[in-house]
Amino acid sequence: MRVEAHHPERYEPGLRAVYRRWHRRRLVSRIWAEDPTVWSHLPTFEIANRLGWLRLHETMRARLGELEAVARLGDDADDVVLAGMGGSSLAPEVFAAVLGSQPGRPRLTVLDSTHPDTVASLLDRIDPTRTVFVISSKSGTTLETLSFFRTLWAHAGGRGDRFVAVTDPGTPLAELATDRGFGALVTAPPDVGGRYSALTPFGLVPAALIGIDPAGLLDRAADLAARARLHPSEATIDLGARWGLFATTGRDKLTFFVSDTLRAFPAWLEQLVAESLGKDGTGIVPVVGEPIRGRYGPDRQFVSYRLDGEADPVPTAAVDGHPLVSIVLDDPFELAAEMLRAELATAAAAEILGVHPFDQPDVEAAKELARQAMAGGRDLSGTEAVRSGVDDLAEVFARFLGAGSAGSYVALQAFVAPTPVTDELLGRFRAVVGERTGFATTLGYGPRFLHSTGQLHKGGPDGGLFVQFVDRPAGDVAVPETEFTFGRLIAAQAAGDHRALVAAGRRVLRVDLGGDVAEGLAACVEALS
Repeated sequence: MRVEAHHPERYEPGLRAVYRRWHRRRLVSRIWAEDPTVWSHLPTFEIANRLGWLRLHETMRARLGELEAVARLGDDADDVVLAGMGGSSLAPEVFAAVLGSQPGRPRLTVLDSTHPDTVASLLDRIDPTRTVFVISSKSGTTLETLSFFRTLWAHAGGRGDRFVAVTDPGTPLAELATDRGFGALVTAPPDVGGRYSALTPFGLVPAALIGIDPAGLLDRAADLAARARLHPSEATIDLGARWGLFATTGRDKLTFFVSDTLRAFPAWLEQLVAESLGKDGTGIVPVVGEPIRGRYGPDRQFVSYRLDGEADPVPTAAVDGHPLVSIVLDDPFELAAEMLRAELATAAAAEILGVHPFDQPDVEAAKELARQAMAGGRDLSGTEAVRSGVDDLAEVFARFLGAGSAGSYVALQAFVAPTPVTDELLGRFRAVVGERTGFATTLGYGPRFLHSTGQLHKGGPDGGLFVQFVDRPAGDVAVPETEFTFGRLIAAQAAGDHRALVAAGRRVLRVDLGGDVAEGLAACVEALS
């Protein structure tokens, strides 16, 4: 791998000051020694008990035999369906996209949308007798994941041998797996948080099932760790210094460019950066998948990941004069090394920003409001929204986007079924917003983004303009063993997040797309154009 970094000369004194301070504080050695006082002088359990990710390239080797045994459950399968959210699903999705299912092994599908159309489509597509279902949740209590489990369990006719649970020891999911006779129960190390868990069973079990060699991933991470100890600036800490320092100067929009093979990687980076650093009114906004522009504002810094031999994804003229770090991977398995590098960089950037990178204090608000709606304790279904085809969208969008100022960003939150059509239309809407305002733009499907960027939205800098898209599904899917449906669940999650954003003082526009999402989004694009 190769790393090159460029930045305007005026930032050099600041970077040197950071390095001198870190040298005095012995920051690098203290991070590797798992010293929680790097981030807080107070005894904080969520720091002291969340540093096991630094040793995964060593500790997970003892479990390679266990992973190999679990992988054999997929020998007769065409599909692996992973039901999980956030840190339980993002890394496996990246591994599958970048490294791919090996010949003769099943394909991986991640189920992390509670939209009834998505759930129904998956049930129609798979043969449950030739599918391995991986139910992943660190806490073992995640509402979405347990709803997926109940639905998949009924679809599979209660065949426990087709199910694998990945969870921390002693959780309700672990008990459920034992009670229902799962084919395997794989426990994850409890001292690793969800977004740092790529090289734990949360990432490695699905990888092994589709034929990706876990030992190869651990080897690449071990190589990076060895270099980071010998040459910390070159290997990792320099990246974190740049992220943190540039953010304090107003360049808090960390924008990613990637070559074709690595196009899925930034989705994992997005959660790591947003949820680790977006709190206490500060943070870094990761910008993933944004249409390339001819020029960028002074709130940007850039990172490029390219697989050797692929075209450079950086629009050189557009980023000239902005900070840029370019990383070239020699082969796809170096993805594991880049995950560890990014984790170390994020931890180092957190020290500069004065936050600790292992909690998510603002995530619970939206969950609690959604739970209230699900329980009927508070009716959120009437949350005010503008309606496509009814309201003057051009005027509404002009007024809403006009409330932004220099350094703002626009976050599109789509509580609709992810499809190629919605991807294309949301991308067009995003491009027009960017051209019209000059603001950075982000895009996330709900409820997936609630477990990724949701913390940043409510706890990070108050610069976001949040556009929430909802629809009215024609059909619904009941969640077995409960009294609710997926339609009710996603509606409650959307309304709950809307209320949480408003309570946090954020600017939010809710758009009801009606029963035809494509038609509604097309109308939104036309209104902006």
